[in-house]
Amino acid sequence: MKRIVLLVTASVMCFVFYSCLKKNNDECTFTDLNIQAPEAEVTRVEAYLDSVGITNATKDPAGFYYIIQNTGTGLSPDVCSAVSVNYTGMLANGSIFGTTAGTPEMYTLGYLIAGWQKGLPHIKAGGKMKLFIPPSLGYGATAKTSTDDQGNTVVVIPSNSILIFDLELVGVQQ
Repeated sequence: MKRIVLLVTASVMCFVFYSCLKKNNDECTFTDLNIQAPEAEVTRVEAYLDSVGITNATKDPAGFYYIIQNTGTGLSPDVCSAVSVNYTGMLANGSIFGTTAGTPEMYTLGYLIAGWQKGLPHIKAGGKMKLFIPPSLGYGATAKTSTDDQGNTVVVIPSNSILIFDLELVGVQQ
C-alpha cells in the first residue's frame, strides 16, 4: 500500500512540476516588410548624398542608401533576431538625436524602423555600416518628441526627416 501511495504522490508531483514549466512560445510573428520609399523621398536622399559629396553609397531596392565599412564575420540578422548594436543617429543637418555612446543596446530587429530592418541584414555580427534612410522607412510624418528638464515637449526628430545612422552590429541572436 505504501508503494502505491508513494507512486501516486510521485506521479502527481511530476505532473505539477511539469505543468509549472514555462512553455516555449518563442515563435517569431514578424514578417519581412514589403515596403518601398516613394521616389520623391529617394530623390531627397540622393540630393543629400550629392550635397555632402558621398558617391560610394549603394541603393537598396527599398529606397535607402548604405555604405558598408566592414561586413563582419558572424551571423547575419533577420527580423526575428535580437541584435546588439552601437549606433549614432543624426539628422541631415548633422545634429545627433540618439547614440549608445559606445555601450551596445539590444533590440529585436522586427520592432525597429523599416530602414534598420532592411539595412542591418546587409552586414553580419562585427560589421559596421552607415545608413541613409528616407522618411517612410524611418518615422515618416510622425515627429519624435521628448520632455526636457522643465517638462516642455521638445521635437527630437522632425516629421519627414532623412535619418543617418552609423551602426556597428555587435552581436546577433537568432
